[in-house]
Amino acid sequence: MQTAADAGDAAALLAAVPAGRRVALVDPRFVGHVHALRLGLTDPRFAAATVPGALTAQPEARGALLRALRRTTAAVGAGAPVVAPDTDPAPEDRTVPGRIAVALEAEGTAVKRPELGSLTATVPTDAGARAAAESARDEVDDEAVRLRSAVKAHDGFFTTFAISPYSRYIARWCARRGLTPNQVTTASLITALVAAGAAATGTRGGYIAAGILLLVSFVLDCTDGQLARYSLQYSTMGAWLDATFDRAKEYAYYAGLAIGAVRGGDDVWVLALGAMVLQACRHVVDFSFNEANHDAVANTSPTAALSDKLDSVGWTVWARRMIVLPIGERWAMIAVLTALTTPRIVFYALLIGCSLAACYTTAGRLLRSLTRRASRTDRAAQALADLADSGPLAQGVAAVAPGLRGAFTAPAVALLGTLVMIGGALLLPYGSRLTVAAAAVYVVLSGLAVARPLKGALDWLVPPFFRAAEYVTILVLAARSDAPHAVPAAFGLISAVAYHHYDTVYRIRGGTGAPPHWLVRTIGGHEGRTTLVAVLAAVLTHASGFTTALTALAVAVALVVLVESIRFWVSSSAPAVHDEGELA
Repeated sequence: MQTAADAGDAAALLAAVPAGRRVALVDPRFVGHVHALRLGLTDPRFAAATVPGALTAQPEARGALLRALRRTTAAVGAGAPVVAPDTDPAPEDRTVPGRIAVALEAEGTAVKRPELGSLTATVPTDAGARAAAESARDEVDDEAVRLRSAVKAHDGFFTTFAISPYSRYIARWCARRGLTPNQVTTASLITALVAAGAAATGTRGGYIAAGILLLVSFVLDCTDGQLARYSLQYSTMGAWLDATFDRAKEYAYYAGLAIGAVRGGDDVWVLALGAMVLQACRHVVDFSFNEANHDAVANTSPTAALSDKLDSVGWTVWARRMIVLPIGERWAMIAVLTALTTPRIVFYALLIGCSLAACYTTAGRLLRSLTRRASRTDRAAQALADLADSGPLAQGVAAVAPGLRGAFTAPAVALLGTLVMIGGALLLPYGSRLTVAAAAVYVVLSGLAVARPLKGALDWLVPPFFRAAEYVTILVLAARSDAPHAVPAAFGLISAVAYHHYDTVYRIRGGTGAPPHWLVRTIGGHEGRTTLVAVLAAVLTHASGFTTALTALAVAVALVVLVESIRFWVSSSAPAVHDEGELA
């Protein structure tokens, strides 16, 4: 830390700092909480940020900062206003850092102004103002605010009342010992994998240990995000690990339960795969709806207004959060039932609970979509097209087929294709060539569904329909085959494909767009993989051939998507996406 005699000296000192380092300016008269400065000066997600009396710039904004500092120095020295004459700058914009922040924004550099809530950050101009600021600072416990701010604002009932009251202190303990959120995330994954291994033993002791370890894994899962918010250690890699590891932990645990059940003489692989398919389809409904509507114009509806009104009634907020069976409630249910009952009962409870939650959330989204008068953007249409995951076959049909008009045509055609595909797999004789014909119809209908931009009120349903068609078809064909271990092989294949679909979502959320086209073409798109599995079921009628083919396909898809995904996220400059929660 260096002290500048004046603004000109500050410019010289800043210019001497190595180009790859973050720099900060703090008014020497600053009075406030340390955590207020921490929020303004250490968050790695923003190129430039400011709180009253302080300003920071990452390396990419250093040039703009120096230019703004020099212009501000010249303007102030010449008596010229830094802001337009017809504006009345806020008090924080009258300090040197505040003036520079205004100049940065005038140049086009975004400057983050974090909400401080009850924290104090000010530059007093006289002794009275300083005394008042110091009194306000001393009345608020900086550390208590920091701990409260580490907890998400909108979590489920179980997480809020059974985990967060103590996990925040675990996060602080980790921060004081130099542990990173990524290390805690990895520890959570390892704990969940050990829990899956305990469940795979098929013994009562193993099931009890698995339930306990799954809850410990969830505590660590909450702790990693709280540690990131507590210590402001956000990173692109951390956001990716946190998002993908949750799915890996849950699905690995399903597999462990299925293995344990088989050891006990009860084959529940179909139930395990069904639970995974249902959960993945629930998620894509959420993702698709949000991407379709988050930047829509005139995005209001009576249903949304009613939802906001219900949120003002305390008990309805918690009831609605519990109905959707979020990860906290879901994992608590799985852990308790694992310890006390059998894997079959665990999966029955999952299927029933997730089905009810899916009906509730999807019905609400349908009502909102039908009652709102929103104009969806090109960006939203592209996001839905990316989430659709159309491969060469569907894209080829879309390129030559005229786009079908009509407000609900795209989801209707996608639904028809889904019903044809699932119905063929379920109702036609196993191994029938007609199942391949159903897949061909599915390809054509899939191409027609995406032939026009997905801007209709219900077009967000197209990706979920495609997910259901692919996942359920693989599940049904594997379950109906006589090939030994076909369903576990299908579990592996759907896991690999689901990872690709989740990865697509997180890339879109990070603002970097979907995976490259070559990747989607290489793994065939949803319609290509579905057709291939239908062909394999029709051709490979001997005992182990279908299982071997599904396993080989699973390994091939997993290798391609994992290698490309890891390469992207390790080298990516995508912004981290974190829920910071409400102000303490």
